[in-house]
Amino acid sequence: MNAPGKIYDVAIAGAGPAGTSAAIHLAASGKRVLLVEQKKFPRAKLCGEFISPECVDHFKRLGVAEAMLSAGGARLTETSFYSRRGSKVTVPSQWFGNDSTAIGLSRAEMDSLLLARAKQVGVTVLEDAHVSDVVLDGKRVCGILLKSDGEKAEHRARVTIDATGRSRALARRITKGASSQGHGKTPQRPRFIAFKAHLENASAAGGVCEIYFYPGGYGGLSSIEGGLSNLCFIASAKDVRRCGSDPEAVIRSIVFKNARAAETLANAKTRTEWLSVALESFGRHRLVPAEGLLTIGDAAAFPNAAMLANAAAFLNVASFPNITFVPFHAVFAEERSVFVLKCLFLVMLLLIGNIFAGSIQRRCAD
Repeated sequence: MNAPGKIYDVAIAGAGPAGTSAAIHLAASGKRVLLVEQKKFPRAKLCGEFISPECVDHFKRLGVAEAMLSAGGARLTETSFYSRRGSKVTVPSQWFGNDSTAIGLSRAEMDSLLLARAKQVGVTVLEDAHVSDVVLDGKRVCGILLKSDGEKAEHRARVTIDATGRSRALARRITKGASSQGHGKTPQRPRFIAFKAHLENASAAGGVCEIYFYPGGYGGLSSIEGGLSNLCFIASAKDVRRCGSDPEAVIRSIVFKNARAAETLANAKTRTEWLSVALESFGRHRLVPAEGLLTIGDAAAFPNAAMLANAAAFLNVASFPNITFVPFHAVFAEERSVFVLKCLFLVMLLLIGNIFAGSIQRRCAD
């Protein structure tokens, strides 16, 4: 028998950045908010742990900017993209926000600070609680059913939000019936596997987030708090199986095909256990899977790793000169998103031009 719970304006499943940010904004505007998390914080999370400069404005609106900036994270002034052969394109962090640096901060620290702020503004937070189902009134979602310490409790809400990440735990409850009747998508084997761990003795340049491209994937290395570095990378599932699903074997045989990665990670040692996840689906999902249910964060959309891997493959075959871009904020008045797209387009033109130039040189030599 389900014990009756409280009635809220909004019930949110998932206390990652999306769920907790939404909870803070809603509670600050006077809404009664329930935030449910299946883990006990602090907890590790597979993530690049790179906080771009424009997030500082977001943190200011949430009231956590000072806490984030004083949490001991590394200041990252630029990001360097390395081709397989070791050439690089460097982009200054100040391109992307008024604050000139990005922050390298672990998800354990960042998410805990956000959760503390949520409690401070009046959000009801339940950790170590599992959402076993949604509460339905006909076809409308009107709350969640929680299981905690062996007991179930029903919590009703005017609006329910799925912020459970790629698992889409609530949305899948709604689509489960359609799938069982043959109307859902056929599950596919994952094409990519992602890994993450904290390292010591990595030799990346100070204040730089380094991105490595290699056959079938890409990875990122950046400093975080405590003098450690965070390494997060993806590889094709086929390559991972070939390496016996051992992340360090994948690094040696696949990631080290990038010359810069082989250099910076040569003496690195893991300080934490490896986290891994199979990347099964990508792209945008239904934002409103059912009446009364919204999806946000990765539950709503997740970047297509296949597309990024194809870009990585392009960079692997392109031999480009070392390039450092300088900011042109005073020149361009467009929205940053448009500006960034122009910058990426410029990078592509430079790479393509370099390929053609190399081809012409080889023909002339012949």
